[in-house]
Amino acid sequence: MTATPVQFLDGGLGTSLEDKYNCRFTEATPLWSSHLLLSDRETLKSCQRDFAEIPVDILLTATYQVSVEGFQRTRTDSFPHGIPRAEIPRFLDSAVSIVEQVKQPTTKIALSLGPYGAVMTPSQEYSARYDDEHSSADELFRWHADRISLFTSIDHIDRRVDYIAFETVPRLDEILAIRRLTTLLASQSADAAVAGPLGRTPYWISCVFPGTGQALPDGSSVSQVIRALLSLEHSNDPPWGIGINCTKIAELPQLVRAYEIGIRLLEKDGHLRSWPTLLLYPDGTNGEVYDTTTKTWALPTGRTETTKEVSD
Repeated sequence: MTATPVQFLDGGLGTSLEDKYNCRFTEATPLWSSHLLLSDRETLKSCQRDFAEIPVDILLTATYQVSVEGFQRTRTDSFPHGIPRAEIPRFLDSAVSIVEQVKQPTTKIALSLGPYGAVMTPSQEYSARYDDEHSSADELFRWHADRISLFTSIDHIDRRVDYIAFETVPRLDEILAIRRLTTLLASQSADAAVAGPLGRTPYWISCVFPGTGQALPDGSSVSQVIRALLSLEHSNDPPWGIGINCTKIAELPQLVRAYEIGIRLLEKDGHLRSWPTLLLYPDGTNGEVYDTTTKTWALPTGRTETTKEVSD
């Protein structure tokens, strides 16, 4: 039997910036770790260099919380009324450039894109409680398409990014929206505002299972998740990889088994082209959860450990 290669991915950029570099993120910094693209690129570069020097095999860009809305809500001396759309791509170019500068020669770069819930205030990627304007696959498709169009004007983006990482997806309709988007990106006749060089970039979709049951925050089962992620009935362009992130490490064994069962069923039904790469980047071992109201990490009732989970 051929051994399956294991590669290491970075993670926990926001937490590392807080713990090691004394950064503080509040509602005044809706871009979270991406805020340093405006305020302190050298600190961001130092933090990402820490990951690169381990070394890791894949480095994520500091773009997880990027959105048009987030930039518009961000106030700086240069942009006291928020950052207009036309100015956004240059900051995104910086996010890619920083990773290029610190990475090892063989390290690959993944463009990090969180779900819609990650840009809400407070964030809702663990709850999946989206607003009425983003509560369907069609609405979420339009939002994701609009955001990714910000990246298509970056010079040579197709040669600078090895993967697109859609992370912490908490809803079934959002998975389907992303699948639809990646099909559009790859289409030669697609909307020119969205389609472009990123259509040839391998992508992964990673989901969040914050509870102790095998269900997304919206209640969808693992079998529904796997079908949405991989079935050819939804798209002929399945993801290069599927994953689980921001999930308690103790839940991984049963979730991985459930993923495998779901994939085998798809294979049996003829809805699977090939087995995907599996990406696992769970939270820390002591089970702390980030409280979006208090902006602090808290242990469940009855727990006394103090080790903190990582966050983006």
